[in-house]
Amino acid sequence: MLFHSTLRKELARSFGATLVVLATVVMTMMLIRTLGQASRGAVSPSDVMMVMGYTVLGHLPTILALSLFVSIVGTLSRMYRDSEMVIWFASGRGLASFVSPLFRFAWPVLLVIALLALVGWPWSNQQVQDMRDHYEKRGDVERVAPGQFQESANGARVFFVDKQSNDNTTGSNVFIAAQEHGKEAVTSARTARIETLQHGRYVMLSQGQRMEQLMSDGSIKVSDFSEYGTLVGSTSLIEADDGPTKALSTLRLLRDPTPPNLGELTWRLGLALAGLNFVVLALAVSVVNPRAGRAGSLVFALFAFVVYYNFINLGQNWVANGSIQAGQFMLLLHGGAGVVGLALLAKRHYNWSWRHLLMRRLSAGEAA
Repeated sequence: MLFHSTLRKELARSFGATLVVLATVVMTMMLIRTLGQASRGAVSPSDVMMVMGYTVLGHLPTILALSLFVSIVGTLSRMYRDSEMVIWFASGRGLASFVSPLFRFAWPVLLVIALLALVGWPWSNQQVQDMRDHYEKRGDVERVAPGQFQESANGARVFFVDKQSNDNTTGSNVFIAAQEHGKEAVTSARTARIETLQHGRYVMLSQGQRMEQLMSDGSIKVSDFSEYGTLVGSTSLIEADDGPTKALSTLRLLRDPTPPNLGELTWRLGLALAGLNFVVLALAVSVVNPRAGRAGSLVFALFAFVVYYNFINLGQNWVANGSIQAGQFMLLLHGGAGVVGLALLAKRHYNWSWRHLLMRRLSAGEAA
């Protein structure tokens, strides 16, 4: 009992500290990335914090898996460095006896990783996609900013307003350039106001001029008007029928097993399976020489995590392209990683070496 409780307490402290550090780094990176998207007009500036929060939530399975891996390697490496492992080994505890307390500590984290990968990841992506679509499909009036040229949602119009009222319902010195129905039109007006009618929202221009040019023959028509109305937005937004694959629910991926959907499903299941393998691999690679320090094991652990995670991403593309079946890839990658981890753990537990095996073979030959 003392063995289990001591190990789990230190793992909890190490896991918490690692999680805070990694989450802070990822949040900073996502904030910079989201601000860049807002500056390019991909997301609304008012939704920056929400987009960042949903994005970090989507990447939380990877953060948890890395935190668990690093905390186990760091804790066991410290125990080797401080010769605590020697004491446990002298007490009759082999390296394989650490498997039970490690999984007793890790199973809640592994469960959260699986839930976030299968449920939280598509939900967060769907929320971000909805906010982007809502911002992209907003009415032309919402796009207009005083003193700036703004393009409409369909790219057919360009608006310019010199000044607007506080409620954004009236403006002065309005300029509209449009290309539709086989002609180009340039409209300017002294004032404009917003009116919502049955078929949508209209801009009612007053005291202006309109120039139309037919694209077929190049003829030009110029007219003056005292009042002119143009449709600038419908009363409701059009919802997209299908979103990106990463925003689809896991149940929908199972119901529609197309190659892209299977690739996404392979990635989500891969995060949960990778968490299991990381516990075994962390126990196997944390064996270090106390005189050499623990930096080498941490570097190797990070390298192993990067390689494993990149293979998961590559496998998603391979399955989506039809280069390999989903079941075959998961068996090769995750099954192979599990076998390698167990084999390395057995080697460390029984102190196997090529010299030891050779001496046993020679001894068996001499006895025969």
